[in-house]
Amino acid sequence: MPVSVGVPKETAPLERRVALVPETVQRLAKKGIEVVVEKGAGEGAYVSDDEFAKAGARIGGRTEVYGCRVVARVQPPPADELGLLGGECVVIGFLRPLDDPAGMARLAETGVTALAMELVPRTTRAQKMDALSAMGTIAGYRAVLIAAESLPKFFPLLTAAAGTVRPAKVLVLGAGVAGLQAIATARRLGAMVSAYDVRAAAAEQVESVGGRFVELDFDTTGAEGSGGYAAALDEDRQQRQLELLVPHVGGSDVVICTALVPGMPAPPLVSEDAVRAMAPGSVIIDLAAPNGGNCALTRRGGVNEVDGVRIFGPLNLASEMPVHASQMYSRTVAAMIEEFVKDDAFATDFGDDIFKGACVTHGGQVVNDRVRAMVEKLAPAPAAV
Repeated sequence: MPVSVGVPKETAPLERRVALVPETVQRLAKKGIEVVVEKGAGEGAYVSDDEFAKAGARIGGRTEVYGCRVVARVQPPPADELGLLGGECVVIGFLRPLDDPAGMARLAETGVTALAMELVPRTTRAQKMDALSAMGTIAGYRAVLIAAESLPKFFPLLTAAAGTVRPAKVLVLGAGVAGLQAIATARRLGAMVSAYDVRAAAAEQVESVGGRFVELDFDTTGAEGSGGYAAALDEDRQQRQLELLVPHVGGSDVVICTALVPGMPAPPLVSEDAVRAMAPGSVIIDLAAPNGGNCALTRRGGVNEVDGVRIFGPLNLASEMPVHASQMYSRTVAAMIEEFVKDDAFATDFGDDIFKGACVTHGGQVVNDRVRAMVEKLAPAPAAV
């Protein structure tokens, strides 16, 4: 019997993406993989049931979708759907394992094998499965568009009969995938762009997309973490970094915050003093809002205005561009499925670095070391005798 892949309709607030699109359904069908899509699953991404059917998918109900060998999702399975999962099921998606270890413990109790797309190792072989980078690209682009629309100034230099208008000054904090895309997009719109990252190695990448790298005079030893991510700084260096960034933030029309350390609160980069140093009408877009924000005054999921400076705290920018977000995400999910479906079976191969890195639960246990340690910290201490 061929491996079947179920695609449920996402029910999380603000979520409009779908885990597979007709393009990737066709791709999997050519490999003998059957795809069952829940009725209406693609509505948020403007994909109709007819389009899925023409691509070779079967349209079914939620129970039928969860009865498949593999369940492909965008968001983690909601609590009221865990009972639909069977122990032989493989769940693939953004599962938020480092942000919600308690949720991973509940998922483990179902017996499923859960592969978290955000834990896919950043290796050359795994590039085609790098969903985080795909979504970071969209978030960085979207953040600049929101800033350009909200800023009461032009982004580019303009010369007209009425005189010359100077270009907007944009500062990007964090030069990961989202940050680099934000730099490139702001430059295309004609802004003067500078960027800061605690990793000195990011300077060359910033300059390659048209930005000017900001160097701060403080010790960044050990700031480069694993997988190309930044590492958390100690409290004294965090405070020094905040102070040194005040004039750079204060002199900018737009600040786009993108700095995150996986599994930890977002590092503080924009202090209240820095916000108050900005001119009225300035804009901050804080992409780190889901993890608390890089800005001290970010309102998670909302807009906060302080002395005329508007601070946006979006929670799911990728979902605001659901067509291309779904296309890009689905390609990474399809690549994951193709990698481990062999001889009409889904191979649970802990000898494979990609599988081992992404696997969070298996056989009723949380098997990822870091997530398991977080789960154990949540467990109540034994009662004293």
